[in-house]
Amino acid sequence: METEEREVVKLMVIGSPRAVENTIRVLYLRGFAELYEWSPPQPTQNPGEVMSLMRRLLRFS
Repeated sequence: METEEREVVKLMVIGSPRAVENTIRVLYLRGFAELYEWSPPQPTQNPGEVMSLMRRLLRFS
Protein backbone atom coordinates (compact mmCIF):
# COMPACT_ATOMS: atom_id res chain seq x y z
CA MET A 1 0.00 0.00 0.00
CA GLU A 2 1.40 3.38 -1.02
CA THR A 3 1.26 6.31 1.34
CA GLU A 4 -0.37 9.39 -0.01
CA GLU A 5 1.29 12.74 0.55
CA ARG A 6 -0.83 15.88 0.73
CA GLU A 7 0.11 19.48 0.36
CA VAL A 8 -1.95 22.66 0.40
CA VAL A 9 -1.39 25.15 -2.41
CA LYS A 10 -2.70 28.69 -2.12
CA LEU A 11 -3.54 30.74 -5.18
CA MET A 12 -4.11 34.49 -5.26
CA VAL A 13 -5.48 36.70 -8.01
CA ILE A 14 -4.80 40.44 -7.68
CA GLY A 15 -6.02 43.21 -9.95
CA SER A 16 -8.99 45.39 -10.71
CA PRO A 17 -12.33 43.91 -9.64
CA ARG A 18 -13.18 43.27 -13.29
CA ALA A 19 -9.85 41.53 -14.01
CA VAL A 20 -10.07 39.36 -10.88
CA GLU A 21 -13.65 38.30 -11.66
CA ASN A 22 -12.76 37.56 -15.28
CA THR A 23 -9.71 35.48 -14.32
CA ILE A 24 -11.73 33.43 -11.83
CA ARG A 25 -14.41 32.80 -14.48
CA VAL A 26 -11.82 31.74 -17.06
CA LEU A 27 -10.29 29.30 -14.57
CA TYR A 28 -13.79 27.95 -13.87
CA LEU A 29 -14.59 27.52 -17.57
CA ARG A 30 -11.32 25.61 -18.02
CA GLY A 31 -12.28 23.25 -15.20
CA PHE A 32 -9.61 24.46 -12.78
CA ALA A 33 -11.77 25.60 -9.86
CA GLU A 34 -15.39 26.14 -8.94
CA LEU A 35 -16.52 29.73 -8.48
CA TYR A 36 -17.45 29.12 -4.83
CA GLU A 37 -13.89 28.01 -3.99
CA TRP A 38 -12.59 31.58 -4.22
CA SER A 39 -12.84 34.06 -1.37
CA PRO A 40 -14.90 37.20 -1.85
CA PRO A 41 -12.77 39.99 -3.34
CA GLN A 42 -10.95 41.98 -0.66
CA PRO A 43 -9.41 45.42 -1.17
CA THR A 44 -5.62 45.68 -1.22
CA GLN A 45 -3.50 48.66 -0.19
CA ASN A 46 -3.69 49.97 -3.75
CA PRO A 47 -6.76 52.00 -4.71
CA GLY A 48 -9.05 50.19 -7.15
CA GLU A 49 -7.33 46.85 -6.59
CA VAL A 50 -8.75 43.69 -5.01
CA MET A 51 -7.54 40.17 -4.31
CA SER A 52 -9.23 36.80 -4.10
CA LEU A 53 -7.74 33.60 -2.66
CA MET A 54 -8.34 29.89 -2.95
CA ARG A 55 -6.75 26.83 -1.38
CA ARG A 56 -6.30 23.51 -3.13
CA LEU A 57 -5.29 20.24 -1.49
CA LEU A 58 -2.91 18.35 -3.76
CA ARG A 59 -2.44 14.62 -3.37
CA PHE A 60 0.76 12.88 -4.36
CA SER A 61 1.18 9.12 -4.42
